[in-house]
Amino acid sequence: MSVPVTVLCGELGAGKTTLLSGLLESTDREIAVLVNDVGAVNVDADLVEARTDLTTGEEVLALENGCICCSLGGELSRSVIQLWKEHDFDYLVVEASGVGEPEPIARQFVRGPAGGPYDLDAVVTVVDARRFYDRFAAGSSDERDDPPIPEPQGPDETGSRPLGDLLLEQVEFCDLLVVNKCDLVSDDEREQVVALLETLQPRAEVVTTEYGALEPEALLDSERFDLEAAAESAGWKRAIESDADESGEDGAHEHEADGSAHSHDGDGHGHSRENHDPVHDEHDHSHGDEHDHGGPHGHSDGDHDHTHPPERYGIEVDTYHRRRPFHPQRLAAFLADLPDGLVRAKGLCWIAGREKQAITASYAGSETSLEVTGRWIASFSEERQAQYRRGQPDLSWDEEWGDRETRLAVIGRNIAMEDLQARLDGCLLTDEEMEADWTAFENPAPTGMGETVTVSHGGTNS
Repeated sequence: MSVPVTVLCGELGAGKTTLLSGLLESTDREIAVLVNDVGAVNVDADLVEARTDLTTGEEVLALENGCICCSLGGELSRSVIQLWKEHDFDYLVVEASGVGEPEPIARQFVRGPAGGPYDLDAVVTVVDARRFYDRFAAGSSDERDDPPIPEPQGPDETGSRPLGDLLLEQVEFCDLLVVNKCDLVSDDEREQVVALLETLQPRAEVVTTEYGALEPEALLDSERFDLEAAAESAGWKRAIESDADESGEDGAHEHEADGSAHSHDGDGHGHSRENHDPVHDEHDHSHGDEHDHGGPHGHSDGDHDHTHPPERYGIEVDTYHRRRPFHPQRLAAFLADLPDGLVRAKGLCWIAGREKQAITASYAGSETSLEVTGRWIASFSEERQAQYRRGQPDLSWDEEWGDRETRLAVIGRNIAMEDLQARLDGCLLTDEEMEADWTAFENPAPTGMGETVTVSHGGTNS
């Protein structure tokens, strides 16, 4: 019989280890723990060992100096299989590092070798209520200055992707959101955090707590996980799919990944699929200029269930579609001066001078990443274009520009969406510029597959 697994995610300092230690102390279940810490010293493993009196240390398996979702992916599978062979236990909890991406970790337990002895039960993300409110829910730039965050340690934590983007990906791919440290926020602030989390991840259950205090049944044997549902449940993806459905267009779209064995499921960060032939990037995007606004979602708060209409807190979801490219310099200037209240923006961009590159834009916190995540089908030979289009008969296609387009989902709080749309329109090429030589534009956008350029609110590029 397969051993159930819970994957525990959340930023550094959110309270994952406290939650895990409380779980181990409050249950008689035989639970094995895998702790991933990218630093030279595995602090999390030491804490768990000390709090649970594991004298031999054998019950805690620590992966050091790397991230289990990327550089140590193979080691993760080997380690948990070895653990299963050598030890007798009936449940596994994986505590990911503060910058661990949950989706590739989950896929290893579903489609990788670890899927044999293990059955993924749930992905749980722990959120620091105070820090999340200050970073994403506060109404103005002065209010939402980021509080101090424990600095990541180790070489694998110092990538180019914005930390805020990683944190929201942990929120957007999970089955249960644990809003921790609620003693540090007011009731109204807590409710705003919950409403925003429900908008960012409509599918997940949300529970609120202090000091990581949860009953074991909230974390174990929930049977919540569904890979397809989790991969498609983020609020920004749902907005794009809803808009595509309303306009009667194909919401799924493939892009060639330059011949590499690379997958992209709309998360802006690709990972190779083991034991698969080279595949194409998949982006959630289609065509049109209509806009969509999101609706209410549910919430569980321990003893009671009730709804938090996003409108009560000024939360709004919109989409932006255009089939004209952005001017690269005006787009960069816009990204350096985003409006207060913008929480999340993500989707595919067409940038003049990058006619081959399908670029995913992702904003969270105070930074926007632009990453090449595939190629436009229209950039290939006519023969290859025909091949792809036969496989996607519902694909909307412009006779001059093919599948090139911009489609973004936008989530904001107390934000003037019409003004935002107008500012984005101001970044598009004018009729005169459409006839110009696009290669002459100064262009900071990335060019290579997987290359990322980051634009900070305030104008810093990296």
